[in-house]
Amino acid sequence: MTKTLTTLLLVAGVLSGCTLAPVYERPAPPVATSFPAAPEGYAAAEVKTGETRRASEIGWREFFRDPRLQVLIATSLENNRDLRTAALRIEEARALYQVQRADLLPTVNATGGFNRSRTPAMQSATGKPYVSQYFQAGVGVTSFELDFFGRVRSLSNAALSQYFATEEARRSAQISLVSEVAQAYLSERSFAEQYELAQNTLKTREYTLSLAKQRFDAGATSALDLRDNESLVAQARVSAAQLARQRAQAQNALEVLVGKPLGTIENLPAPMRLSDERIISDIPAGLPSDLLEQRPDIRQAEQLLRSANANIGAARAAFFPRITLTANAGAISPTFSSLFDSGTGAWSFAPQLVLPIFDYGRNLSNLDLTNVRKNIQIANYEKTIQTAFAEVADALVARGTLEEQVTSQEQVRNAEAARYELSTMRFRNGVASQLDQLDSQRQLFAADQALIQARQLRLNNAIDLYRSLGGGLSETGPVASADVKPAVTTQ
Repeated sequence: MTKTLTTLLLVAGVLSGCTLAPVYERPAPPVATSFPAAPEGYAAAEVKTGETRRASEIGWREFFRDPRLQVLIATSLENNRDLRTAALRIEEARALYQVQRADLLPTVNATGGFNRSRTPAMQSATGKPYVSQYFQAGVGVTSFELDFFGRVRSLSNAALSQYFATEEARRSAQISLVSEVAQAYLSERSFAEQYELAQNTLKTREYTLSLAKQRFDAGATSALDLRDNESLVAQARVSAAQLARQRAQAQNALEVLVGKPLGTIENLPAPMRLSDERIISDIPAGLPSDLLEQRPDIRQAEQLLRSANANIGAARAAFFPRITLTANAGAISPTFSSLFDSGTGAWSFAPQLVLPIFDYGRNLSNLDLTNVRKNIQIANYEKTIQTAFAEVADALVARGTLEEQVTSQEQVRNAEAARYELSTMRFRNGVASQLDQLDSQRQLFAADQALIQARQLRLNNAIDLYRSLGGGLSETGPVASADVKPAVTTQ
């Protein structure tokens, strides 16, 4: 009995080693062989510190050096519901794969039973009623498919690729979460600095308005100067109110990503100013082909393509005979005490062959369906590569121009600050009217706001490049080799 079951297991293992799935070939990337060059005159701005490592080799703690931001990212990775759902999806896909893989080997069950029945006289051979009983025990294999044509193997390979795709989806979700938390944090900091600027400007303008009222009451200035001052104060209040609302909304968005209110996070460091942020902005882009290994979303799309390719093998195998085995071996005895005595042994062996003859085109349509689904996955895979290429290209094009924009905006701000000081001195000395001073004050406020926004754009651009090149998956360095899934062989 044991020898028979062992033989069945060996035969099953040998027969399930091949499939009818087509040989998988990775589609050629539908993008250029190199990223577009930076706009003319801005290439020199790309190189700053000579960073040579890939984005995937730079841990997010090294990339984001703001202690407060590091705590927020770590908290989000622990508490974010979307990432938690992605992790649970992995467990779901792993369980489904294990269920599908179990069909590759026969299921052996131990059985035991007792039967007692009464036969009436009219049905008895002796013309008398009698009671019969028997005990039964044994082991058996029920409806195990001999996978001659790889149908079960193809389904198992498809489930395995689905599992790998789900794992890559979680990695992609983590990269997106890290960048989204960082950009939400920078947005909140930008509004906070602009709100602080608006508050300070409001105080300055209110003080200037009080002086203007005194001068107007004394007859030293006209009503026009007074109304201009009142208008500037009202504008500052409007800006402060808008920025207060925007800051609160930005903080709400940040707390959703982090997964808990910021006030409940223990030992949260104080925030840094945008001008003090030191985010690595000169990550080398490499070649577009490098994205195939760096981006989890591209690897996810390829695993889904592999799964669709494996399902073709299962659809092809449906045209061929399906052979299943049912076998049992054990003992039967009228009494439990003699169940395992000599002469009580019993066995049954029932192979079954099913050959499709006419199914009204069901198998052919199913094969067409799997081929169409594979073509859909090819299109999705190519689209994912194109999207990744565009994201990197956009970030690279913007990198040099944003550096120049921040530098130029700093010069604008400094010039407006000097202009405001000069116009104030000229007004106090009676050389110029207050209108010149008020105008320079408006321009300085606008220049300060524009500088904060430009710094935020530059930092967001560095984060976009880091994310689009696959950075943000590891905390302190390259992803461990044990975390890298091997390629799936479906042949």
